[in-house]
Order: sequence, then C-alpha cells, then structure tokens
Amino acid sequence: MTYRAPISDMLLSLNHGAGLKAAVDAGHYGDFDADIAAAVLEEAGKFATDVLAPLNKVGDEHGIKLDAGKVTTAPGWPDAYKRWTEGGWNAVSGPEDFGGQGLPIAINAACTEIWSAANVAFGLCPLLTASAIEALDAHGSNELKNIYLEKLVSGEWTGTMQLTEPQAGSDVGALRTRAEKQADGTYRIKGTKIFITYGEHDMTDNIVHFVLARLPDAPAGTKGISLFLVPKFLVNADGSLGKRNDIFASGVEHKLGMHASPTCTMTMGDHGGAIGFLIGEENQGMRCMFTMMNQARLGVGLEGVGVADRAYQQALSYAQERKQGRAVGKKGEGSDAIFVHPDVKRMLMRMRAQTAAARTICYATAVAMDISTRAKDPKVRADAAARAALLTPMAKGYSTDIGNEVAYLGVQVHGGMGFIEETGAAQHYRDARITAIYEGTNGIQAIDLVTRKLAANGGAAVWALLDELSATVKQVEASNDPAFGTTGAKLREALEALTRTSKWLLERVTSAPNEALAGATPYLQQFGVTLGGCMLASEALAAKGDGLADAPRYVSLARFFAENISVQAGALERTVTESAESVAAADAVLLG
Repeated sequence: MTYRAPISDMLLSLNHGAGLKAAVDAGHYGDFDADIAAAVLEEAGKFATDVLAPLNKVGDEHGIKLDAGKVTTAPGWPDAYKRWTEGGWNAVSGPEDFGGQGLPIAINAACTEIWSAANVAFGLCPLLTASAIEALDAHGSNELKNIYLEKLVSGEWTGTMQLTEPQAGSDVGALRTRAEKQADGTYRIKGTKIFITYGEHDMTDNIVHFVLARLPDAPAGTKGISLFLVPKFLVNADGSLGKRNDIFASGVEHKLGMHASPTCTMTMGDHGGAIGFLIGEENQGMRCMFTMMNQARLGVGLEGVGVADRAYQQALSYAQERKQGRAVGKKGEGSDAIFVHPDVKRMLMRMRAQTAAARTICYATAVAMDISTRAKDPKVRADAAARAALLTPMAKGYSTDIGNEVAYLGVQVHGGMGFIEETGAAQHYRDARITAIYEGTNGIQAIDLVTRKLAANGGAAVWALLDELSATVKQVEASNDPAFGTTGAKLREALEALTRTSKWLLERVTSAPNEALAGATPYLQQFGVTLGGCMLASEALAAKGDGLADAPRYVSLARFFAENISVQAGALERTVTESAESVAAADAVLLG
C-alpha cells in the first residue's frame, strides 16, 4: 500500500495538543494565519504520495553507488529532488530575506513528518540542509550569507553536518581534524570525517559542508573547536561555481537500513587542504553547531514519527486483508481477517496511540522554538526557549524509541510475512533503527534531560510544564465523560510519580551524579509516557469541544494510552529511584 498523510490527526495535534492555535490567538505568531497549515499539509501529502512514497522501496533495493569519488543515488532520486525544490518545499521555513517562505518551524515540522513517512532516506537530505540554513543564518558573516543562503534555502545546494571521526563519536572534544588560518582569511582544513549523511551525491551541483575542526593553538576538548563552511565547489565572485575543493568521499557505508541515503567517509587534505570559511568565532564551534543540532534532533524525532505512522498504516491495511483463524464465538465456515483478534487490535492500538503521542511531543517542541523567536514579550520568548530546550531531548529520544517499537510491532502484525522483504514491513524496522543512534544517542538525550534541562533554574521549566499537564488532567476529571474511563485517574497517578521522580533526581544531579545518570533513560521514558498521555487527552478534549464528528475516536485513543501506557510511570519511578545500586554492581557482574 502507499502512504497517505493523516491530515486530520496532524492538524488536531498541531493546533491543540502542541498549542499552535493558542499561540496564534495570543499574538505570538504575528499575522500568521493558522488556516494556512491545512493547505500546506494537504499539498505536502499529495507530493509525498505521488512522488516520494513510490521511490521508498526503489531506494532501499537499489541503494547508492560510489565510483571515483562520485556517488550515484537510486533511480528517480535526482528527478524527485528537482521536483521537490521546484515545488518550494525546501524553502518552507527558510528566512524570507533569502527567498524562504518564512513559515513557522511548526509547519515545517509537520511537513518533515510527511517526508519521513513517505521516504525517510530521501527526507534526510533536506533535514540536514534546514539545519545548515539555521546555523549559517544565526552565526555566519553577511558575506557568507549572501553567497550561500539563497542557494541553500531554495535547495539548489544542500548542506551537511560533519562532526564524527573514527576516534570521536559522541565525544566530539576528541576530534583531530585540523584548520590553519591563511593570509587571505580563509582556513585550510585537513582530516577525515565518518558517517556523513549525504556527504556526496548527484542531486545538486554543489554541497555546502559544515565542518568542526581544531586550530593549532586551540584549547583542549570542546572549548577548542571551531566551525567552518567548506563547499564542495568554491564559488566565484559572480556566483558561479569555481574550482573543486579538496574534500572528497573516500568511502560509503553498507548499512542495516537507510540504503538510499549515502553515508560517506569524507577526506580533506589530499591536495593541500580544503578551503574553509569560519562560522562565528574561533573556538566557538560547538555553540554554532548546537544551533544545527537542535533543529536536527527535532527532525530525527519526526523521522521516528514518520516511520511509525507508515508502519502503522501498512500493518492496519494488512490486518484487514489477511485472513487467519476465526473470531471468538463465530459460527459457520471461513476465516476472518486477523484484525478481529484482540491481540492484533492491541498491537495496532499501541502503534497508533504511541505514534500520536510522539507526534504531539515533536510538534510542541517546534511550537516552543517558534515562540522563542517570534513572541514580542522577552519573558515569553525566554520561557519558550526553556520549554523548547526541555522538550528537545524527549522529541528526539522518546519519538525515535517509539519509531523503533512501532516498526517492530508492524513486523509482528504481519507475522511470517513481516520477516520477508516483499511486504516492506522489514524496511521500516531497518530504517528506524538508526534514529535512536544518530544526532546524539538516546542515552545521551536522557543524560542531557537530567543533567542540563531538569537542573536548569532549579527545574523551573519542568514544574511549569507539569502544572499545565495537571490542568489538562483536571479538565478530563471534570468532564465526567464515561468514555474516558479511568483516563483522569491514570494520568493523575502518572503525573504524581513523575513529580516525585523529578524532585528525587534534581537532588542527586550534584550530590550523587552516578545515581542520577543510572536513572536517566527510564526517566526520559517516564516523562514521555506521562507527557504523551496528557497531550492526547488535551486533543480529545479539544475534539469534543469543537464538536468533531470523530471526537469519540480521539477520546478512545487517549483512554487507551492512559490505561495501557501512562500506567508505566509508577514502575519507571521505582526503576529510577531504586535501581542505582544494581547498576553500580555492573562491574562485578559483567567483568567478574
């Protein structure tokens, strides 16, 4: 089956669960008309269905080819990318001064989910370009912006992020790529980077690399890292392409999934060094790079949502077609579709509910990012920035965990056929696996959540969010709607558990850091199942309040999440607060 964007679900999530409508009504989005969102998503859905989705399996089966430093993408890829840029899709949230449409990050986030669901390997390329645009716009000189931004915004050129080296993965401070300043103000870059997504390809005639490197006299660790713009082709004064820069793809990886996305080893310095241009200030590269990474982490979270939704749609379709066994109590001959079996329904409901929760967490992150730059009131902007910082590790970590689990369940619903490549269920499972690893592993997201985001300002951003979630729970409880079942009680229990856990961790971040770190991952999970449950409840309340015909469906979805998933919060509290000693005993168990 092909992919169809669930526009109604997405709009409810965006406007109500994520708070876009309230933010627009409060004036934080200026003269932006929220009705535009529906039109944009409808057109994005059509493009995804007609152009990108048919290429998903083609790309997986064909992969990419490297020959003499040049990468050839799968059949149809360059044409699809050309149509993508001609449709203006790369410019959705780009700065208007450089040809962008200037639409909110939240709208682009919803589009990113659509691209990821239709063809996640394709969507990776513009995802990184968007991050490059953000970094250049925020930190680049006017000269560099005038040369590169318009081309990046239009998608005529693409961007990459180059951090990782063989000895420096998550430990970025250990990188060895060197940069030496030249008399003309440029820098010569020498070194090797690995795992560079779309580091080389044939879809555009230039690629703009953002490379982390170290100056000769730089301080050790992350304090001594600078960020450089290194184009594949240098640009002449008239804007035309000049000579080839000394940066080449020297290898490509053969991977579990994402076969159509080139993952390259990039070599600089075989011919004297690649010419680079400083972004920001010397030794301030990590600050600049985090501008890229925060956008990219949200984008990867949306990849998790997209793959999950694609896997769910396919599993639902298969469950309605595949006949096996008979419904309990049915008389007569013939088999029933497996959809009638309670355990299959349970898996499908879990897939749908978790996908919906992850979607709203990601959209809420995007809305917070928007308000942090668009609101007029400085305090509103500051609070929104704190909210975006708090939600980003959950958007990335929780949503990609969900992408992996939902893709796993998609294979299970297919049964034996899920293990066969023919159905496509296995591809979703393979493609999803990397999302929990790149752009900062989910373990790192959990550590960031506990040590930096929870600890910031005494947990102020956490308490503010929990107060909002409590207000939602009160609304559910006050509705007295029997269709909600025990949703209110279950969410109340989850919130109370999360509050206790947050206070426990906050006390130990400095006094007993190993105890806090041991509980970081289950804490992120606990936050996700609580936050996701409350957000789905808020969407259900909004659907009821707006008198939507399918409001009962959203109430049932919120109830399922609360009664089957949010209930994990209590057990996760005990895991966080009681398991530190068992983790500390790991050396004796694993190395004894």
